[in-house]
Amino acid sequence: MTRRHHPSHLPDERPESTAPLPPPELTEAECRRCGTYIAGLDGRYACGVCGWVNDHSEGHRRLPRADEDPDRPPKGRRRPKQLPSRLPEPGAAPEAGP
Repeated sequence: MTRRHHPSHLPDERPESTAPLPPPELTEAECRRCGTYIAGLDGRYACGVCGWVNDHSEGHRRLPRADEDPDRPPKGRRRPKQLPSRLPEPGAAPEAGP
């Protein structure tokens, strides 16, 4: 029988931070696809004209973790379930009025 090597527990890569995050910086650039002048936060852009979006890794700062979000609901509280919307059945014609 061969023994399995269990990797040692590595310390957390992101130690808990108690300092608040600095506010995001408004940045401006041209869309790489259509050339429209666009604005974004911390170097992350999305063009409303053509739909181009740059990769999140191109930003100037790291993105905050979920536990750093001030709008995150408290632990133990879940988001309410969404009720499914009722779609018309396929092939069903709308009722005609008088």
